[in-house]
Amino acid sequence: MVDFCASMIRVLGGSLLGLAVLSTTLLAESTPLAAVREALQQGRADDALRGLSQNNSAEAHNLRCRVYMQEQRWEKAVKECELAVHADPGSINHLWLGRAYGEKAERAGVFSAFSLGKQVRQEFEAATKTDPRNAEAYADLGEFYISAPGIVGGGREKAESVARKLEPLDRVRSLELSARIAESQKNFTKAESSLKMAIQASRKPADAWMTLASFYRRQQRWDDMVAAVRSGLRADPEHSSALIYGAGVISRTDREPKFVMNLMEFYLASSHKSEDAPAFDVYVNLANFKQKTGDHTGALECLNKALALAQDYQPALDAKKKLEASR
Repeated sequence: MVDFCASMIRVLGGSLLGLAVLSTTLLAESTPLAAVREALQQGRADDALRGLSQNNSAEAHNLRCRVYMQEQRWEKAVKECELAVHADPGSINHLWLGRAYGEKAERAGVFSAFSLGKQVRQEFEAATKTDPRNAEAYADLGEFYISAPGIVGGGREKAESVARKLEPLDRVRSLELSARIAESQKNFTKAESSLKMAIQASRKPADAWMTLASFYRRQQRWDDMVAAVRSGLRADPEHSSALIYGAGVISRTDREPKFVMNLMEFYLASSHKSEDAPAFDVYVNLANFKQKTGDHTGALECLNKALALAQDYQPALDAKKKLEASR
């Protein structure tokens, strides 16, 4: 880095003016994408897309793909992630392309899903090969192996191999994958034990608590499910996206509606938001709960806040149209 900087100084004539020009250029290149990344995390989709409007770098395509995924615009997301991989076939771009293919596959017909399923596997495998220390890519690949049928490349033995590779990279993810494998074998005692070990191994255990809650939901252990989410809340003073994970787990059982609404409100008031739980989508879900309780004014306020962040978010547009028609 020192040699590089020295070379740049010589190229620019060694003048202070030249250094100022270089500094300004680097700042102009980095600041817009830094602002886009922040907008992505905070769920400000429109701001993020505006910040990317004149940028066609590999990272810009990747970020644009991720915004479109938040907005559930799967075709656009796939196209942008494909452009990112074409421009830079790095691990992160392969990982996000695999995720985009996966989301599209979930909504595709049988034959399209079969083709997309193979593409998901190929991209996740490429992500791990390009960067053998990318724990996030290994976790997604392991989840694919344990969830997908053998005809598109799934398989328990493959998932077990990934869990072993994950162990030195990310013990929490390795334990959670091991739990998924045990659950697929109906070894529920081992699955629960692995998930509890993941909580103990995690430095920020809120997400791990919510993963345990999701396991309890599948086991129809309702009281344990709610207790695990409450433990996750206590372990998350920053009110991160783990709360939305927990809210999603409980809401699938039609239990504790007030608690679920509280979790969403805590998250929306927090500065520690994540692209995993885009704020505009959380507002739509909160609006649905408010409408069910008869708070139509509150529901409309939530939908307007969602559209202020993502004006083209179709679920918000549809929900607002339906709400206004019912009044």
